[in-house]
Amino acid sequence: MFEGICSFKNLLSAYLKARKCKRYRNEILEFSYNLEENLLKLQKELQSQTYQHGGYREFIVCDLKKRHIKAAPFRDRVVHHALCNFIEPIFDKGFIYDSYACRKEKGTHKAIKRLDEFIKSANTVLRERESKFAHRIYCLKGDISKYFDSINHEVLLEIIKKKIFDEKVLWLIEEILNSSEERQNTGIPIGNLTSQLFANIYLNELDQFVKHKLRIKQYVRYMDDFLILNFGKKELQEIKKQIQDFLQDKLKLELHSKKANVFPIDKGIEFLGYVIFRNYSLLRKSTVRRFKKRIRFYQKMLDKKLLNKEKFDNSLQSWIAYAEHGNSWNLRKNLSEKLKIKLLKN
Repeated sequence: MFEGICSFKNLLSAYLKARKCKRYRNEILEFSYNLEENLLKLQKELQSQTYQHGGYREFIVCDLKKRHIKAAPFRDRVVHHALCNFIEPIFDKGFIYDSYACRKEKGTHKAIKRLDEFIKSANTVLRERESKFAHRIYCLKGDISKYFDSINHEVLLEIIKKKIFDEKVLWLIEEILNSSEERQNTGIPIGNLTSQLFANIYLNELDQFVKHKLRIKQYVRYMDDFLILNFGKKELQEIKKQIQDFLQDKLKLELHSKKANVFPIDKGIEFLGYVIFRNYSLLRKSTVRRFKKRIRFYQKMLDKKLLNKEKFDNSLQSWIAYAEHGNSWNLRKNLSEKLKIKLLKN
């Protein structure tokens, strides 16, 4: 496997993936100028195991919450892609169907659709049971506290070693893991492609526990957010306790104390930027606020000619596609009038 990762063909493929949609950035242009020479040098360092990961560029992104992002140098991102080209398919085929983050043909909208299917299925069962022991549908919503910062390297490597036996591949994985430690043997940077895969590998242990040990059918996970539907409030409280114990004992993780709750789904389930009800879904108020703030900023940039019209329109179309997955016609109509932009299709 290590020879395949280090092959020129794989490194070239990794380079093309790493530069996608970013090819005119300075560090990528510099790497591309002497592409063959740079790839051969990288290949030689990997083969001789003298490769050392570079330092990170760090910055803060404010979305739903502040996130500390670490961006690796471009040549290291090529290595990340080269590694993932080989190991991702091995792990992905062992993931459960209802894990939706950072996987091909999955994503946020598929996760929302699956949750909607679960709600409709539970409603059908509720009607058929005619009430004696099932009056409402409840949801357990869970969130891992400081997930990326809390991933334990030793635990992660033990999980990886169940599938990867090549010592040189394990050396490369450790080199990437150790490249950004803030606390010894703990934490992975949010910005790395490898971190997305490692994060899924780590919580696949939880997925397997929930599906095969607890035998939960209606379970959806998107990275460190997960949902479980059930008719019994007390049963979900017990499931929460079992999950909490598993995370602490096996993965050295903690459920977020304020974000792990059991509640009736009539109130709506906040998930991935939407609030999902029995028969419809709405965009979260915080999602709409962020959109208005961003568009007003873009409009000012456009007026000052610091942003071109094509990028502005692309941003609008991207948000419209996102909003259309909820019941948002009236919202988009009101925003169109308020912001003087077109958010409704003809």
